[in-house]
Amino acid sequence: MNDYDMARQLVQVFLKAEQKIPTREIIQERVKAVLSMLTSQQGRAVEIDEEKLIREIQTLVNIQMGIGTILDSEKGHVPWLSDRNSEINWDFWNRYVRYLEEEKGWAPATITGLDRLTNDVLERLEDPQRPGAWDRRGMVVGQVQSGKTANYTGLVCKAVDAGYKVIIVLAGLTDSLRSQTQIRLDEGFLGFDSRVYRAFDEKKNSFVGAGTIAIGKPLIAHSATSSDQKGDFNRKVANQFGVLPGGQDPLVLVVKKNKSVLNNLFNWALSSVRGIVDEESGRRIVRGVPLLVIDDEADNGSIDTNPLVFDDDDNIIEDHDPTKINALIRKLLYSFEQSAYVAYTATPFANIFIHEEARTNQCGDDLFPRSFIINLPTPSNYVGPARVFGLEADAQSGLEASEGLPIVRLVKDHEKWMPTAHKKEHVPGEIPESLYKAIKSFILSCAVRIARGQEKAHNSMLVHVTLLTSVQERVAVQVQDVLTSIQRRLRYGDGNAPKQLRDEFRQLWESDFLPTSESMMHEYAIQTVCWEEADLLLNQAASKIQIKKINGTAKDVLDYSEHKNGLSVIAIGGNKLSRGLTLEDLTVSYYLRPTRMYDSLMQMGRWFGYRPGYLDLCRLYTTDELVQWYKHITVASEELRQELDYMAAEDATPEDFGLKVRTHPQGLMITAANKMRSGTTMQLSYTRSLSETTIFYKNDEINEQNFKATDELLKTLGKYEEKSKNYLWREVSADKVIDFLSAYQSHHDCRPANTTLLVQYIKAQLPRKELVSWTVVLISNEQAKKDRNTYVIGGHEVGLTERKDSSSESPHEYRMSKSHLLSPTDEWLDLSAETQEEILELTQQKREKAGKPPMKSKTPDGKIIREKRDKRNGLLLLYPLDSKKIKSITSPVPIVGFVMSFPKSTSDIPIEYRVNNTRWKEDAGLL
Repeated sequence: MNDYDMARQLVQVFLKAEQKIPTREIIQERVKAVLSMLTSQQGRAVEIDEEKLIREIQTLVNIQMGIGTILDSEKGHVPWLSDRNSEINWDFWNRYVRYLEEEKGWAPATITGLDRLTNDVLERLEDPQRPGAWDRRGMVVGQVQSGKTANYTGLVCKAVDAGYKVIIVLAGLTDSLRSQTQIRLDEGFLGFDSRVYRAFDEKKNSFVGAGTIAIGKPLIAHSATSSDQKGDFNRKVANQFGVLPGGQDPLVLVVKKNKSVLNNLFNWALSSVRGIVDEESGRRIVRGVPLLVIDDEADNGSIDTNPLVFDDDDNIIEDHDPTKINALIRKLLYSFEQSAYVAYTATPFANIFIHEEARTNQCGDDLFPRSFIINLPTPSNYVGPARVFGLEADAQSGLEASEGLPIVRLVKDHEKWMPTAHKKEHVPGEIPESLYKAIKSFILSCAVRIARGQEKAHNSMLVHVTLLTSVQERVAVQVQDVLTSIQRRLRYGDGNAPKQLRDEFRQLWESDFLPTSESMMHEYAIQTVCWEEADLLLNQAASKIQIKKINGTAKDVLDYSEHKNGLSVIAIGGNKLSRGLTLEDLTVSYYLRPTRMYDSLMQMGRWFGYRPGYLDLCRLYTTDELVQWYKHITVASEELRQELDYMAAEDATPEDFGLKVRTHPQGLMITAANKMRSGTTMQLSYTRSLSETTIFYKNDEINEQNFKATDELLKTLGKYEEKSKNYLWREVSADKVIDFLSAYQSHHDCRPANTTLLVQYIKAQLPRKELVSWTVVLISNEQAKKDRNTYVIGGHEVGLTERKDSSSESPHEYRMSKSHLLSPTDEWLDLSAETQEEILELTQQKREKAGKPPMKSKTPDGKIIREKRDKRNGLLLLYPLDSKKIKSITSPVPIVGFVMSFPKSTSDIPIEYRVNNTRWKEDAGLL
């Protein structure tokens, strides 16, 4: 351990006694005391950057972490952890904590949060000492690149300490991802390099990570797989290995989701532990060996995408053929009398759509997380999609508006070089200026990190522009040529050439890096570097960079662990770079590959994660279209997590949550389109949700028809109230709202605002005395009224609302650029001031629980508003939109959009509708 790391560790130890977050002055005092102590102990001056250490400690102690929310089912579960906690020797766990503190420099709040969250998971598994049969299935939902591997490594440590004997980690679909996962478990759990020797042996093992922490006794665990690229499970190697599953010592296996590997593992496990034939079922079963299966990236490869078969009463027929990987995972679990399965994923859409009653006689239950779902909070230093791209205030999901980071650079010059639609024969022309600039940005970021004392850190750049490996090969050659030219010019100079490379770097520094770093300096404790310092290090930084092709045909690997002085790499690839694989210290990303699949797009965001001390140097080069899609799916993902939080507060079960998401009008179903291979009956509920028109026809006849329907409704309503310059009517009968919706034609692509389904849903609730009375509000834009941009509707003059058209070139549709019509505070116009204050207070409490800072604006949480609304009372907001600036529309009549806010109901009646595969693919954007 070097002087700097030792000083940081000691300062953190001294600060543990502080009752509250220490001030800069207290940190400064502790730093000076530690440096004085080290100087005295070592008999020499300890030369470290004191200001850098103070800033890092400040950052660490200010990290906050919220509390995870949990959906539980106690069915078949016997609580146990609190009773056994004091008698368990938490040796693996305590060693792992010391490793995170001393070697990885984790913040105290993050380690405390990890301890709490791993306990939350462990106590929902079964006591490994409990006799008899038990089977637990759960899911842990985290953000992309947020530390899920660290979480399940901690869970493995605790599970082994508690008595689990066999741990199987399903680590993605590729050798590189499996190898990377095993390296992490070698470092955090095993403590030795599994490539050297797989069994624990103090003489033969090469100790790494947690294994280098002195604790006074050996911690014995074995691995039947290794971190080598070819170290996946092999039955021949396992038979020679000499350690049987279910013995005295715990055994871990890290395997990829491959049918051949899983089949061999299944047969070996049954034969090695002498599974016995169960007399009742005739199946071979392993008894007395508690099994824990951790499924990393559980939405990828593990899902059964074959269609289920139902009888005439809509009951699942068990004679069903699951997909191979899904079947083998289930058979493995089904063959152990005592098993626990924990799915980890950042994109749980597909997992939630697993039918909770799906099972077969051969494979047992499907992988629906029936026992628990845990929503992991992220530490405040996590840089996720909301922070990178920013968000518009969204009433549906209760999201507050936020600014994105100034690190996104839009690419507009790529189409000729890499067309969106291209074939494997495509030969890219000269690389675009944007990619050349991205490569220079990467070199510059490496140089600045060296100047900041991060000379031994890894540095990664991602180039992800095509799925086709043959085209990736050509791109790699081009990037190598550019890099080689830059390296040569930085080393030998440009002579008398008119275009000087160092001038280009300086211009990039002054126009991009300097202003970006200055704008982020105070919030992110950025260490300043001057141009002269960076300039001196450009050659050193560039010379270290390698090009690596990461795909199924290339032999390159991202062997970060082999580079103790840091690996600097430009990784060029496709699918292998988009699923689970971590690019260490990723600074620059050049990403063009389009997809509209929610889960795939989010998983491709390798640039999310933690960027301590260099966030200002990160750059994402991508297209405006992809930025808009990321904003869109960020809202969808946040809504899913918020729905989980709400239902956890109501003590709902995972089955309740699965049903709720599947019936939600917004869908959140994009990933499930491939499961809808035959006509499927779906249920739909609008409880505690919004229905909002965000897409309109550019058709004068339809728009005039909708205007007429609105005009006729308003003329029947009588006396109004004025609320914030808007017109408001209370106690409007449901019949009038139904008549309006029946006369209104919504756009067929705006599924949440399908008026036919809305009418069916409202009618279904009336017998239960729900949605019988409505508040109708006609929105008037006050500024537009002052500017005389008005129109008379229903006898009332209103200022017209403006919403930008993101499909301005389309002659057929008007699509709102921000994907929402509602202004968040419009949703509570009919509520009292006291109720509004209560909603704001509850909104703030929710933020605090999630570990978020106080609200910057008084933006209410839409779901809380709907909870406070009486279930008998719905809200209909009418927005007359200015059509004069919308291309292809000639009628002067305003386009009328509507928003419907539905109260929370625990007894509403969902409606059924049938969807075929073609319709689902249309909704998913696949056709």
